[in-house]
Amino acid sequence: MILYGRTLEQTIDRHERATFIKELVVTGGRVPLAMVRKRLATNEGGTVGAILLVHGFGQNRYAWHLPARSFANYLAAAGFDVFNLDLRGHGRSRHFGARSPVSVDEYISEDLPIAVEELLTHTTHKQLFLLGHSLGGLVSYAAAPKLGDAVAGIASIGSPYHFTRGSFSLQALSLVFEAARRARLPHVVTPLPLYPVGALMRTIRRVADTPFYPIPLRGWHVGALEPHVLDQHFKLAFDRAGIAEIRTMFEWAASRRFGGHAQDYVERFEAMDLPLLVVAGTNDDLAPPASVRPAYERSQSTDKTYRTVPLGHIDLLVGRDAPVSTWPLVTSWITKRAKPLSG
Repeated sequence: MILYGRTLEQTIDRHERATFIKELVVTGGRVPLAMVRKRLATNEGGTVGAILLVHGFGQNRYAWHLPARSFANYLAAAGFDVFNLDLRGHGRSRHFGARSPVSVDEYISEDLPIAVEELLTHTTHKQLFLLGHSLGGLVSYAAAPKLGDAVAGIASIGSPYHFTRGSFSLQALSLVFEAARRARLPHVVTPLPLYPVGALMRTIRRVADTPFYPIPLRGWHVGALEPHVLDQHFKLAFDRAGIAEIRTMFEWAASRRFGGHAQDYVERFEAMDLPLLVVAGTNDDLAPPASVRPAYERSQSTDKTYRTVPLGHIDLLVGRDAPVSTWPLVTSWITKRAKPLSG
């Protein structure tokens, strides 16, 4: 259902602004999920297609939309009907009572099907495109096969199909998680808020945004984001880190198989003949191309595309160069495969 709607002017990037229709959509039932819907207010001819944005680990809808730079607004300005989802336990979905997941499987088996069903009741399009960043792309891979004809295509950005591959630091962390699993240490299920981490990063940003930063996993490439944009990301997009989620991803890494051995995610995804776009950042220290590309290589889709851009994990969405690299790349790919309808 739509809780409220209004027309407002917002920034796309720098001095580029547009007027949008913004609506807050909340799903009914046991798991109330929130989505912010955006459409161009002046688009009287109808939208090009519908897109569901799925954020990554520890993030929320602001990963796609910052006050200073908004990929979500860019897509809406390009004529799309854009639904920006907060997964359970994140952002507005948590506010409405959707608690943190016990495992990633809940995102896959419940959240995306619920969000897709709700989305299709509001748009005039019979299909939608799944656009996921990082873990959001993996969730889209796994959920799409059971969503049937509702999905017109999948685009992933910085999504590590073989998590930790290409990163010595992540592989070392994987050994720690594997040792904890074998020692049968008790599982921590309470999510950890990332707001303090974001506050700390804003404080030490000048040091962190240099080659001398001692932690090998930064999440963005040095100099790729203006200070005010990076500050906004830390303040707004940093949400909660689900220990169950990260533990699951490291277990997938240990089994060298997306989805692990307990699920048939690999078989179902790879057998799909659905348009697929896989985008990797060559400066991404959290999801290097070596971890992202296997999704493209293993897919049996007759319409699949793999592209790299010289950006880091956060930069792929809101970096200084994202509006001239990632954004037009993804938008062009979806536009060519969309079926315009009025509404």
